[in-house]
Amino acid sequence: MAKKKKEKKGGKRMKKKELAELLINYFRMKPTDSFTLKQLFTGLNLTTHPLKMLCTDTVQEMLEDSFLIETEKGHYKLNDKGQILIGTFQRKSNGKNSFIPEDGGEPIFIAERNSAHAMNNDKVKISLCAKRKRHELEGQVIEILEHADSTFVGTLKVSKNYAFLLTETSTLANDIFIPKDKLKGGKDGDKAVVKITEWPDYAKNPFGQVIDILGKAGDNTTEMHAILAEYGLPYTYPQAVEEAAERIPAEITPEDYAEREDFREVTTFTIDPKDAKDFDDALSIRQLKPGLWEVGVHIADVSHYVKEGSIIDKEAVKRATSVYLVDRTIPMLPERLCNFICSLRPNEEKLAYSVIFEMNEKAEVKDYRIRHTVIKSDRRFTYEEAQQIIETGEGDYKEEILQLNKLAQILREKRLSAGAINFDRCEVKFEIDETGKPLSVYFKVSKEANKLIEEFMLLANRTVAEHIGKVPKNKKAKVFPYRIHDLPDPDKLDNLSQFIARFGYKIRTGGSKVEVSKSINRLLSDIDGKKEQNLIETVSLRAMQKARYSIYNIGHYGLAFDYYTHFTSPIRRYPDLMVHRLLTRYLAGGRTAQADKYENLCEHSSAMEQTAASAERASIKYKQVEFMSERIGNVYDGVISGVTEWGLYVEINENKCEGMVAMRDLGNDYYEFDEKNYCLIGRRHHRKFSLGDPVKIKVARANLEKKQLDFILADE
Repeated sequence: MAKKKKEKKGGKRMKKKELAELLINYFRMKPTDSFTLKQLFTGLNLTTHPLKMLCTDTVQEMLEDSFLIETEKGHYKLNDKGQILIGTFQRKSNGKNSFIPEDGGEPIFIAERNSAHAMNNDKVKISLCAKRKRHELEGQVIEILEHADSTFVGTLKVSKNYAFLLTETSTLANDIFIPKDKLKGGKDGDKAVVKITEWPDYAKNPFGQVIDILGKAGDNTTEMHAILAEYGLPYTYPQAVEEAAERIPAEITPEDYAEREDFREVTTFTIDPKDAKDFDDALSIRQLKPGLWEVGVHIADVSHYVKEGSIIDKEAVKRATSVYLVDRTIPMLPERLCNFICSLRPNEEKLAYSVIFEMNEKAEVKDYRIRHTVIKSDRRFTYEEAQQIIETGEGDYKEEILQLNKLAQILREKRLSAGAINFDRCEVKFEIDETGKPLSVYFKVSKEANKLIEEFMLLANRTVAEHIGKVPKNKKAKVFPYRIHDLPDPDKLDNLSQFIARFGYKIRTGGSKVEVSKSINRLLSDIDGKKEQNLIETVSLRAMQKARYSIYNIGHYGLAFDYYTHFTSPIRRYPDLMVHRLLTRYLAGGRTAQADKYENLCEHSSAMEQTAASAERASIKYKQVEFMSERIGNVYDGVISGVTEWGLYVEINENKCEGMVAMRDLGNDYYEFDEKNYCLIGRRHHRKFSLGDPVKIKVARANLEKKQLDFILADE
């Protein structure tokens, strides 16, 4: 009898289908709760081992079928997502489109046949397809709610009766059909910007119209403008904004002199790159008494000329930053402001916003003040000229420069010992002729003169941020834009640790912030001058978070500052202009600013900074490909800088140009990609290609349209 009872209690004979129904009802009764397997066993009275195993399998299948979701490891909940979702469509030229739900969650695959011809970044409504066993979840676009700005850059192919725009974008597999009356005068071989007007269901190609003709493909200015247009960045300045700038008076009024601190008689100079025209910052120095120095960090007072809400300000908000391509600057402000009125040019009286420090010989700040000033720069130095004075001890204003350098070196030493990370990347630069053709490649290395300016700019930025952000415990700080930098991602740090172990290096991945950053600094110092330096620096940088702007301060990990902002470059960065305006308002006793407005501006500025950086990289890549196109067939020593399932990326040692050795060119073998160990291994001959390995390559092809170099391995 007891045996029968036990059999009933355990429900031994229950089938999978019955158990699945029990589970479905159980989860539906408590749709917001999540359960562990143990809780399910108890709740459904599953006491025997076979039933528990059956339940485990059934839960796993319900998870695969998206009936359940795993809220955290081992906790299961009813998937309350409906069949209809809203989010962003992401188009890929290889047909592997995806949908990103707006309320978070994993991307969902959308086949081309189910895309309804949605364009990249369109806001769409999708319906989830029935889940197929062992297949990823798929969706189907049922409505396009909002079109993204779908303009494309490419080369026109014009024939007698019709025209196409040939694109090299990663988001569109099809060329764009352009009716003859929508060509805007474009001719065969012109680079153009085209807007998609429609994509009928029956048509293989989208239809478009020409918005702008950039010029002949291959022409330098055309190609640079094409890069800007590709990233949605402006390549011309609106005439109305230029005209508004022309109307701004450059004269300093008696009222300006009266309400500002006068620094015109104090030794002041600028130190900038040799091709700079927009001088944002100047330094002044004088001795107050033995062992005590007054150092002024003077910044162009852009907010005096650019009023909030004006036509110039609206254009500056939109741009948010100046863009520095290989051969040109696309300024945030009209040229009259950035290169003339606001620029701290030598022997001209200028309005500035200044942070003035009193410092002793140990570079300790004994006092500081923040003032609107009038300055007059005595001399414009290039970094090279200032460096020569530091190295030789001879030249104009040598005492001042040497004293500033001494203080800067102490500031730097303190910062690094507090845990700041010392990334000293060398930049790739080109010598170019007047037509924009690259003649040679050189590397810009940061020397003491660069670091002198850097340290005083960091000090001014940090001081301004502390002045507003550091308040007594029971007080709330006023709304202010900070430059923030989060701690490195722990998983990425672990990956970095495993990667560098192959070269014999170690870092700490746990412990305090300072311990981790000091171990990263040790690594950067150990690899200095070694062949793997550039590679390890690149992988290390990828482990770091990106710095960004926000009114919610979390400190700056990379600089080891609790408070940091951008105050020192208002000519070329919009957040600095926001900081100047708010600082003036708060110093005058003004009320706190509107949080949402400034956080939105911070997010926009961060996004535009990333876009500008992508365009800058694309212009460097273009020049590298152009430079190497005259060196087809040449053999170079390189290092494997990337490993993917489709081949190897190799960076040439002497000029840092990077190209691809395709899988098909790796010799007579079948290669397997080991993602965890960054390597390709030949199945037959066991030849192994690992990240960081030295290789000899031959330049095979250079495709300027795709900004792509193809290499083949040069046989030893």
